[in-house]
Parts: sequence; C-alpha cells; structure tokens
Amino acid sequence: MTDVSQRAGWREWIAVATLGVASFAIVTTELAPIGLLSQIGGDLDRPPQQVGLVVTLYAWIAAGAALVSVVTLGRAPRRPLLAGLLVVLAVSAGASAMAESFGALMVARVVGAIAHGAFWAMIGTLGAQLVPPRQVGLATSIIFGGVSAASVIGVPLANAIGLASDWRTAFAAIGVLAVVVALAVLASVPTIRGGGGIGAGTLVRIARDQRFSRIFVATLLAITAHFMAFTYVEPYLGETARMAPAAIAPLLFAFGAAGIAANVLTGALIDGKLKAILVLSLVAASGSLLALGTLGPQLGIVGIAAMLVLWGGAVAAILVGFQTWILKEAGADALPASAIYVALFNGSIGLGAMVGAFILDLGGLASVYAVAAGFTVAGLAAIAMMRAPAIVPAE
Repeated sequence: MTDVSQRAGWREWIAVATLGVASFAIVTTELAPIGLLSQIGGDLDRPPQQVGLVVTLYAWIAAGAALVSVVTLGRAPRRPLLAGLLVVLAVSAGASAMAESFGALMVARVVGAIAHGAFWAMIGTLGAQLVPPRQVGLATSIIFGGVSAASVIGVPLANAIGLASDWRTAFAAIGVLAVVVALAVLASVPTIRGGGGIGAGTLVRIARDQRFSRIFVATLLAITAHFMAFTYVEPYLGETARMAPAAIAPLLFAFGAAGIAANVLTGALIDGKLKAILVLSLVAASGSLLALGTLGPQLGIVGIAAMLVLWGGAVAAILVGFQTWILKEAGADALPASAIYVALFNGSIGLGAMVGAFILDLGGLASVYAVAAGFTVAGLAAIAMMRAPAIVPAE
C-alpha cells in the first residue's frame, strides 16, 4: 500500500474507483426491490407495504452485521474479505431470482444483508487508507458515488430490466455484476491488513462522544427521511403523480444522473466546504420532498422531473458529506466510527421504509413525502449547530 503521507499514485486511484463500482453493486443489491415493488408484489401476491419489508429487514440486519463485523473481522486482510463478501452477495441475488415464495425471497435477502453490513463496515475507511488526508473527501466521493449511482442508475435499471423481462432477471443480473466486481477487487485493491481488535467498549465510547453523536443524529434523521420517500418512489410516481409506466424509468434515471453529477461537484469542493455543502443539500432535499408531497400531479411531468433532479443531487451530496465528516473527525477511530455510521445508515433505511409504510396506511403516498420533508429539516437543524472538522491544508 502507498505511504499516504506522500501523493497517491494511479494504482491507488484505480483501487478507489473499483471500490466505487463495488459500492454500486452492493447498494444496488440492497435497493433493487424499490424499483420492483409492484412487480414483486404482483408475482408473489403481496401489497407494496409488505414487499417493502424486503428492504426494511435487509437494512436492519445489515446494520447489526456492520457492528458485529467490526469487532470480529477487524484484523482480517481487506482484499480477500471484500471479494468474498461480494461473492456471498452474488449468491443472495441469485437465490432471490429463483425464490418461488415471499418467505424464500426474505431468506435469500437475509443472507445478503449479513454480507452487506460487513462489507460496508470495512469499505467505509479504505479511502482514508489509500490516499493522503487532504484527498480523503475526494476518495470518499468516488467510493460513495456508487451509493448515488445505485439510487439513480441501479434502481431505475432494475426497473427497466423488470419491465423488459421480469424482476427475477433483474436480480440475476445483479448477481453476475457482484461476481465481476469481486474479481476486479482481487485484481486492483492493494494489500491492506486489518487494524487491531476493536471491542464493544470502543464503540460505546465513540457513540457517546459529542463530536460524533450529533452527526449520528443528523444521519438518522436525514437518511430515514430519504428512504421513507425513496422506498415508495415507484408507486408514488405511478399512483400519486400519475406518470405513465413508460415514464417512470426515465424519471428515476434523471434522479440518478443528478446524483452522479452532484458527486463530481461534491468531490471537487467537499474537502474545503464540507458544512456548506451539507447545509445546502439538506435545504434542497427538504424543499423538493415538500413540493412532491404537497403539489404532486399539479407539478406535471416537467415539475416532477425537476424535483427528482433536485432531490437526487442533494441526497448524493448528503451521503458523501456525512461519511466524509466522520472520517475527517475520527482520525485513529475511523474504523469503529465508520462502522457505527454504517449501522445507523442501514438502520435508517429500514426505519424509513417502515415509517413510510405506516404513513402510507394512514394518509397515502403524498403524506409520506410531506413527513419526509419534516424529518430532513430536523436533520438540517442538527448539522447547522455543529462545527465542521478541521481542513487539512494542501501540501
């Protein structure tokens, strides 16, 4: 591995890019059902709220797996560990594609969720291990750009494959992608040995540290809000916004493309303007969610597309911003702090899907988006009161 006190070379940046593709593969595995809720529900005779549990349970198991793995796998060499976890995710996706009942689908997803949580606990700190401190934000933007790409490309692509064939084909394609990325990780990621063992006491200490507790609260609020709305975006566009089925995939692609563009911009600016980017992004996300929740079909297809683009770009910057904040603040505690962040992130996905289902039952899809806007404003308030981590000057 390159001495990160010096300038990272092209090999390290290729490794960073590969990890970005890996994050795309694993988050697409997690979120693919969001673009396929109606198809899965129709095939397995389940309502959207129940199919949403495929996302909720997966996220909660992944949250627990992230905390367990940072204690049990902290010493493991990273390259073979990450490749092996990707293979497990591929097996999970393949089993999901062959599931003949809702129960079988849930079992397949549980297996993938365990590998998913362990993968995220390890990958969250690798950017900081591959590049100099002043470039951690850029490396994190690239790695976590896969999260945005999964939301903006992976989910609509799964939706498009489902429309062209069926939802099982979409899961099979994800399994193939995971195997290909596992091979790429073996070929490009340098040897990175695990650190020392991390005990539960370390996790408790970090969770109580005010440097982290407030960003953890902001993460919980903002990510819960996002997935409260995003889990049900496909039925929202079809039922509430009254978009034609053929328009849904392009609209989701527009959401994702905005996220990718925001990642590029964020990567260039975030190392020096971290707090400003997070504040502006949370304002944009809350405004777009509120517009979708209160205006809906009155926006028309152009207005809906504009709000999706604003939301997609904002949430991409939010995801990168939170992770970068944790890494810059944590220093030697990067691995356990990142593991707690990953656990909260995945727990928030599940919580968002569950709260969204509850609000959907009470008030309908539009209400889900209005409440999500309120949660995002609460996350904004938490960030506004915090001092950003110190900026590492360029050499």
